[in-house]
Amino acid sequence: MGLLKGVLVGFVLMIVLGWIPFIGPFIAGFVAGYLAGGGWSTGLIAGILSGVAGAIILAVIISFLGAIILGPLGAIVGAVIGLGIGLGLIIAYIGKILIAAVGGLVGGLIAGKKK
Repeated sequence: MGLLKGVLVGFVLMIVLGWIPFIGPFIAGFVAGYLAGGGWSTGLIAGILSGVAGAIILAVIISFLGAIILGPLGAIVGAVIGLGIGLGLIIAYIGKILIAAVGGLVGGLIAGKKK
């Protein structure tokens, strides 16, 4: 449950603070890693997932909307388009994702030292 909580809070912080260069994604990743606990590796995973979560959620929404609008064919088309947009967003935001990963690593490391 700690990893899920860390990723969700990190994702929300990424939305709120992501526009601030370097510091925003780092803080989001740090909080995600700290809340995930479990050491540096869990913090790293939480930081990465908090950065990637937005692209995944957008891809799922596009797939879902395609299925609603066009039926079964729309589900296939929506899934392909959603996957393309999701991968495109991940590639476009790779810098922010990497910064969030470093923040998550540091946060997880600090949380692991507290135990």
